[in-house]
Amino acid sequence: MSVFGKPSCHLRACDALAEAEGSNGYWLSWRLVVEANNMSVWRTVPPQFQRHVESYMTGGQYERDLKLIIDQVTAYANGIAVSDDGMDAWILDIDDTIISNMLYYKGKRYGCDPFDAAGFKAWAVRGEFPAIPAVLGLFKKLVDDGFKVIFLTARDQETLRPATFNNLRNQGFDGYERLIMK
Repeated sequence: MSVFGKPSCHLRACDALAEAEGSNGYWLSWRLVVEANNMSVWRTVPPQFQRHVESYMTGGQYERDLKLIIDQVTAYANGIAVSDDGMDAWILDIDDTIISNMLYYKGKRYGCDPFDAAGFKAWAVRGEFPAIPAVLGLFKKLVDDGFKVIFLTARDQETLRPATFNNLRNQGFDGYERLIMK
């Protein structure tokens, strides 16, 4: 559930719509379209929405949304009887799914500046991404219940594997089955 990392609508079109409809009303519509993955071409968050994105990410709503999602996933997982064949598995992405990239994106004005692959890689090598607490709790529950948990990421294995492995371990992600990297 991230508003980051996708390409942005043409800013002139976004600006014109925002002016016509009022910034707050257009912000809510823009956010819905992005979250539903229906914004076909966008590279950055429109600058007039920086404070909205920052408020969403740091003001508590993001955590409340995550809790609701994790509650739904947990209820679903509770209904699964894990078999003894070792074939029951969950696959989870890493970035902005189990660990947070918010500190990186804060430096990018919460997505208003374009994604910089080299800059992100330099940040990722530091291995300082915090766990998303609700997802860490889900991970531990899944492992305790007998599921095999596999982490999948588009991160480069050659340069980022040690930092990613250590970051996951330092954040409490112990007992996963496998880490699959690009």
